[in-house]
Amino acid sequence: MKQRFSSLALLLIFISFSSMNVSAKQKTVSQTQSKTYLALGDSYTIGESVAESERWPMQLAARMVQEGIPMKDPKIIAKTGWRTDDLKAAIEADAELLESYDLVSLLIGVNNQYQGKSVESFTPEFEELLQIAIDKAGGKKENVFVVSIPDYGKTPFGAAKAEQIEKELDAYNKVCKNIAKKYGVTFFNITPISRDAKSNPKLIAEDDLHPSGEMYTLWAELMQRKVKKMLKK
Repeated sequence: MKQRFSSLALLLIFISFSSMNVSAKQKTVSQTQSKTYLALGDSYTIGESVAESERWPMQLAARMVQEGIPMKDPKIIAKTGWRTDDLKAAIEADAELLESYDLVSLLIGVNNQYQGKSVESFTPEFEELLQIAIDKAGGKKENVFVVSIPDYGKTPFGAAKAEQIEKELDAYNKVCKNIAKKYGVTFFNITPISRDAKSNPKLIAEDDLHPSGEMYTLWAELMQRKVKKMLKK
């Protein structure tokens, strides 16, 4: 009787230990399967004048989770006022970057234009940043996407120079689109959405310059289907 009890106790202990081990393995697998996302940019990526949850990279990541794709919060390297050279320097200086990410986005250039930099000087700098973005995606260009520069000339801040801003940003965005195409990278044109702000004040943040969370939602909606396919590959 004592021997049968001892054997049963050992069996129960073994089952319990095995269950704990399986559970731990499942948890580890779940954690390692969470997708990583690196968002590179300027004020539009960091979400100047909106809550953290309203930033479009955060909204996009949340949508991926809703789609059943486990995803960690985005790693954002972006700051208001950054030009292409500022972004490059920040990437190189960030010691916390992972070796590679499952998804990388690039949105940069408005401050080059705002500060009067030529399209000709912007072109090689943007191309270099896209090369860096592809490298941060482990060399997988299919996991990288470029976002067009929004038109701030349709905001109260830029209204006085609306025509000039539109013309110059169209030239900048042509460069972004062509370079993205050259490298086989997805290009999302959100500029038309930004131009709707002229007739819809709800799309503008309280600073009268940057997009509101509502506009960023429209961006995320535009990106959602394609990004889901990118992460499912």
